[in-house]
Amino acid sequence: MAALRHLAGATHNHRIAASSSSLFDLQRPPSCLAAARPLGLAPLRSRFTRLYALSSNDIKVGFNLEVDGAPWKILEFLHVKPGKGAAFVRTKMRNYITGNTVEKTFRARSTIQEASISKETKQFTYKDGSQFVFMDLTSFEESRLNESDVGDRQKWLKEGMDCTLLYWNGRIIDFDLPITVRLTVTEADPGQGDSAQGGTKPATLETGAVVNVPSFVDVGDDVLIDSRTGQYMSRA
Repeated sequence: MAALRHLAGATHNHRIAASSSSLFDLQRPPSCLAAARPLGLAPLRSRFTRLYALSSNDIKVGFNLEVDGAPWKILEFLHVKPGKGAAFVRTKMRNYITGNTVEKTFRARSTIQEASISKETKQFTYKDGSQFVFMDLTSFEESRLNESDVGDRQKWLKEGMDCTLLYWNGRIIDFDLPITVRLTVTEADPGQGDSAQGGTKPATLETGAVVNVPSFVDVGDDVLIDSRTGQYMSRA
């Protein structure tokens, strides 16, 4: 019996200690509780703030931002610091959805919202009417872009080429070609070209695009083209 009373007393004392400890924790000031948080586990909200809420000083060519609920891409920018008045950033940007291009000015250090755009690599497989079909080679899922969305870039687009598709709110809004594309010359004059043009001549590529190439390039040669400028880089 004595042993049982001793055990019960110990249990009771343990409960009181645990309860007191819990009450003590509840009475701690918030600063003490915050100090006990493990390092690296910052509040989720602050992580998203650092990721998306940026300053206008972060603007650069190719930057994606969200304005009035739509995604835009910066095409040109210029930081202006007048002699009087506040500094600002003058931009030219394109709407991913409508394709419209506008000029917009942002006050220096004003907060802007980065567009949450994801990217996936898919292979251009074939053209179906007026649509370009891209495939995920892992899941075999197909994605389609209209000819109007591809625009002039189709002259560098070849079947079997890996491209980067851009998604916003679950929809495809654009795609990026590889910077360097390899294409075959299908037509070219056998001559030495126009010497006044630096020894270059026009050549037709397998996609139908016409570019100026050095005079030594012949039909059947593979050439490397910069898809951003459409200029010849070298023979492959």
